[in-house]
Amino acid sequence: MNRVALIVLDSVGIGFSSDADEYGDRGANTLGHIADSAGLDIPNMHEMGLGNIAPLHGLPPMGTTSAAYGKAKEVSKGKDTTTGHWEIAGQILSEALPTYPNGFPAEIMEAFEKETGKGTIGNIVASGTAIINELGDEHVATGKLIIYTSADSVFQIAAHEDIVPLEDLYRYCEIARKQLNVGRVIARPFIGKSGNYERTSNRHDYSLEPAENMLTRIIASGKDSIGIGKIYDIYAGKGFTDHTYTKSNSEGIDKTIEFLKQDNEGLIFTNLVDFDMLFGHRRDLIGYRDALEYFDQRLPEITAAMKDDDILIITADHGNDPIFKGTDHTREHIPILVFGKKIKPVNIGFRSTFADIGTTIEELLLNEAPTTGSFASMII
Repeated sequence: MNRVALIVLDSVGIGFSSDADEYGDRGANTLGHIADSAGLDIPNMHEMGLGNIAPLHGLPPMGTTSAAYGKAKEVSKGKDTTTGHWEIAGQILSEALPTYPNGFPAEIMEAFEKETGKGTIGNIVASGTAIINELGDEHVATGKLIIYTSADSVFQIAAHEDIVPLEDLYRYCEIARKQLNVGRVIARPFIGKSGNYERTSNRHDYSLEPAENMLTRIIASGKDSIGIGKIYDIYAGKGFTDHTYTKSNSEGIDKTIEFLKQDNEGLIFTNLVDFDMLFGHRRDLIGYRDALEYFDQRLPEITAAMKDDDILIITADHGNDPIFKGTDHTREHIPILVFGKKIKPVNIGFRSTFADIGTTIEELLLNEAPTTGSFASMII
């Protein structure tokens, strides 16, 4: 096999993990609850075998599927974007990245303010859309940066684009990245006026640098490793021969198709963030459902752009159940759908780690000997 397109439907979990109690997430089920509460018209993923992975209302198991299917459990500690993506690529975290449920301690904030020369407000766990409307007026009046976090290992800086130019905001994030051990520092620019502030698509993530992984081994072999969306940032730019940022799921799909139509070999790695950012965190059930149905409608375009020996893997990185308590990610299993003209449409079963995805990709692309965890021999 010469090429794999790996698409992460950000936060599209398929039922709580056995260790969900440790995260307060027992009962979460992103896909299950959307199907139960809003219905899901996703015939293409249904045909691939999504309903065969776990019980989903309106999506009964198919007798014959068009893709191989299964699900995986996360081994790493945590339930955020960095942790899930890193594990997919083969890096398992034995300790969770630090979180700050009570805000960041004074010494961290003092060091940040000293080096940036900027005052700060907030420093609480908050929803990004809520905090800019709560503190936006004060920020506009004073120029102080809005700092907030979540249940994930993140240090988020929100600033109005007319008050803090993007290049300054990004520079402040780079300073925080050097000072902190959180999984990601995130620039959260917004626009608008009092009572009507809204975030823009100029978000930028600054991640910790990962260890050697699937991506670095792919490029070391001489093959392409192409990141689409926030993938490049998640891995701190390490392990890519090309990348492009996107501003929506629609653009992410367009770019994936564009790269599939080119003569590259190796990995095309896409993250579709809208599921998580626009709908999961905002607990927007209908918006989430509509986004899933939109992706399913575009799926035939993706498969039509594939060459005969291409493989498409559709998966996720964690859950974000839109009808579950709170506004944070949920500790869930992730679905795995593997499609291609040369793929056997079999049940690959329950995988004990997300890393089985990366191990399989490496075996397929690098012609390596079978490795523990790989399901390559089941699907070829």
